[in-house]
Amino acid sequence: MNPHSTPQAALASFEFFPPNTPEGLNKLRETRRQLAALKPEFFSVTYGAGGATRDKTLGVVDEIAAEGHAVAPHLSCVGATREGVGELLDQWRAKGIRRLVALRGDLPSGMVDAGEFRYASDLVAFVRERTGDWFHIEVAAYPETHPQASSPQSDLDAFVTKVAAGADAAITQYFFNADAYFRFVDAARARGVSIPIVPGIMPITNFTQLARFSDACGAEIPRWIRLRLAAFADDTASLKAFGHDVVSAMCARLIESGVPGLHFYTLNQPGPSIALWQSVHPAGAPPNS
Repeated sequence: MNPHSTPQAALASFEFFPPNTPEGLNKLRETRRQLAALKPEFFSVTYGAGGATRDKTLGVVDEIAAEGHAVAPHLSCVGATREGVGELLDQWRAKGIRRLVALRGDLPSGMVDAGEFRYASDLVAFVRERTGDWFHIEVAAYPETHPQASSPQSDLDAFVTKVAAGADAAITQYFFNADAYFRFVDAARARGVSIPIVPGIMPITNFTQLARFSDACGAEIPRWIRLRLAAFADDTASLKAFGHDVVSAMCARLIESGVPGLHFYTLNQPGPSIALWQSVHPAGAPPNS
């Protein structure tokens, strides 16, 4: 879909990470309850590097599926074997799970076992080989270029390869510059990519945390936003209000441009994502109609 096409109804999806404590699990259940009211297309659950959170991830995925929601577990190449991935796919298929997010993942410091899959495209191809069309496979996209890519062109090449391997849709790394997303989509379309490319959205609630995430993943915080956030210092209320205004304006522009959906990196907090989603939908309108 051309991001500059006629606006249409967009779908919401929400990403969680598996909590480490019983309290965190209870909090996540309440978060899901609140977000479920928005009728999302699916929830996704992250997977720690090298399978560090495997059991916790599987537990959360099972809970979400048992609640009757569509869920997309993350699947990483790091430390993965064909046998182990095959077992996971069989488990998820037996439980009726129809989505997954296939990622290369980043090798943790000190970890030497990269696994049997070198690239996300290898993982996508294996899933297709093993399960046919059972799974709707999401892959990652990087509008501002993956931090480990040698060039924007090589990063685009890698994305095209993932799509050719059998990806159904893509979710982007978060960004705060909509033009970066539009340019990336245009470049992908010029290469023959036709799958939906859903923008990833990060609510702004904590500047220190956001700066750390962004420095690690290569997502740019525009200088004017970074300076304003830093200037708020301990004025948390003003920082959150400013962050909401900035991100909601970007979401409105994305929706108006006809994006297929918005994927929210919730950090297991319901409020900011709910406020952003509601800011681009008229009061009383069905969220995903």
